[in-house]
Amino acid sequence: MKFCEAPAGRRSSLVFCHICLDMMKTKAHQMFRTSNKLLSRKTPNDVVEAHPSNIETAAQLENIQQVSSPSPSPSVEVVRQHSHHVEAVVERAHHGGGWLLSGIICLNVLILGCAFVAGSAMSGVITGVHLQIFLIVLILLTMLWMVFHMVVTSRKDQGALFKDSHAGPVWLRVGLVLFGFLSLLMDVFKIVNYVGYLHCDSAVKVAFPVVQAVFLFLQTYFLWTHAKDCVQLHTNITRCGLTLTLSTNLVLWMAAVTEESLHQTEIPDLNTSVSHKMYRASYDYGKVKKCQCSHSACDTFKEAFYYMYPFNIEYSLFASTMAYVMWKNVGRLVEHHNHHNVKFRPKDICVGPLTGVLMAVAGLVTFVLYELYILQEEKEKRNRALLIHFISNIVIVSLMSISTAIGCIIYRLDRREHVSEKNPTRTLDMGLLVGASMGQFIISYFSIVALVALGAKGHLNALNLSWAVLVVLELGLQNYFIIEGLHREPFHVMQEAALHTNAHTFQEHAESVERERGKKNYFLNSYADKLSWKRRILKEVCAFLLFGNVILWIMPAFGARPQFDHTTEIKFYKFTMWAAIVNVGLPFGIFYRMHSIASLCEVYLTS
Repeated sequence: MKFCEAPAGRRSSLVFCHICLDMMKTKAHQMFRTSNKLLSRKTPNDVVEAHPSNIETAAQLENIQQVSSPSPSPSVEVVRQHSHHVEAVVERAHHGGGWLLSGIICLNVLILGCAFVAGSAMSGVITGVHLQIFLIVLILLTMLWMVFHMVVTSRKDQGALFKDSHAGPVWLRVGLVLFGFLSLLMDVFKIVNYVGYLHCDSAVKVAFPVVQAVFLFLQTYFLWTHAKDCVQLHTNITRCGLTLTLSTNLVLWMAAVTEESLHQTEIPDLNTSVSHKMYRASYDYGKVKKCQCSHSACDTFKEAFYYMYPFNIEYSLFASTMAYVMWKNVGRLVEHHNHHNVKFRPKDICVGPLTGVLMAVAGLVTFVLYELYILQEEKEKRNRALLIHFISNIVIVSLMSISTAIGCIIYRLDRREHVSEKNPTRTLDMGLLVGASMGQFIISYFSIVALVALGAKGHLNALNLSWAVLVVLELGLQNYFIIEGLHREPFHVMQEAALHTNAHTFQEHAESVERERGKKNYFLNSYADKLSWKRRILKEVCAFLLFGNVILWIMPAFGARPQFDHTTEIKFYKFTMWAAIVNVGLPFGIFYRMHSIASLCEVYLTS
């Protein structure tokens, strides 16, 4: 009766308050049911990760119960208790034992693998057979976990409730399949080659490429189908399995890099070339002389599978990065963002790809000439090969530095907001980019010190010094360009945000929402068809740098070793120290170029 007798203004206010209260209670019940659905399946091994979305959910529940009424209703009290339970779970997850145990497994496997790889390369007690037995054990354990995950964990309801749209992009998975296929081809060549020595050598050398071929097929399928998963069940087992996968791929990478480096390096006679290929990694010399191949194709396959090593090395690194991102996403609760499909249209740009292709073809021609001349006995021809190589690399690196500087200037003109969302994939990309570039930085700075100390006398020394300085400049500029590009908000997101600010009619009616959304998509698509001059320049720069990194990856990956063919650094540092510097830094430099290609694809699509 009192309510009916209240004034009209007060009555409308009371009605509005009741409506708001009912809406907040309904929202609280929905959030309660969602979180209860997640937590009801929690087992001792299933702990929810400390993630901003969890904390935000708990905070929202707390705010709802504070706004609703001074004396909370039973349902709101349940929500408050549940939010405290979520916070407790988050705190336990942050300090949980799954992360620690998986980290310990990864660290121990890596250290043990380093010891085996170094022992097989340097000592005569641990041979390549012992290393391959260790790798077979690691591979079998990793495959066992992958089968368990695909058969048990991923098949259960709510095993992976969320997907990380940034993890496992298409070009990364396509690159994984491509490198996996070429690595599989390498294993086939190895099997055919080693079968010819079965009558006088260990059968492990045939068993290892067979096991590795099965591993390549299984792991490629696993990463293709599960790279985006944020696993919510068996989290501790999943973390341990993913770190085992990560460490297995890294040990395989170390073994392949060591074998390929030993194949490319020989103790030099300073009067002759030091780039002559020498087969010393898979057999020791005594066995090669005593053990003869039973078929005539051994030498052909022996040389062929060494040309496949760069692809196998890159495959292991691609798989390692994808396993790491999956490990970071275990137990993660991510919001369901709308995925924006960005189309790659070559018609948008032409100068960057065209000049990049021409530069890559010219670099490939000079690389072939270098490989032909450097094997000659005449010193004049070897010097000519070094001259061609140094000049071509100086031109390539100079053009890349200029284009990167132009891209950095456009960044200052085309201001955009930085991405605030936490993203394990982007963080890993930036860390790998900076970390891998350290390998090339080390080689370049050591070369600069040696050449300056000796006076850089002669045109070859002057060209070598110029190349080293330009590489340092190019690496710094490219790192800044890529990292800044990865941090910037994508263009379509900025346009969509601008359109949302003017869309006041979205809340009036469902039909108007759909109508305005269609208009928004139309304006976005029509605007995207017409690139601004700043966006076009950024895409041209990305395309040009992509082809530049391709040719700078091909040259060292397939045998260009001017660091050993040009003997100035060897005389200054002595062969043992310089070989250690190059053989450690160069694999990281090779990976840097390949990783830059993937990162530039991301920057291109978001520009």
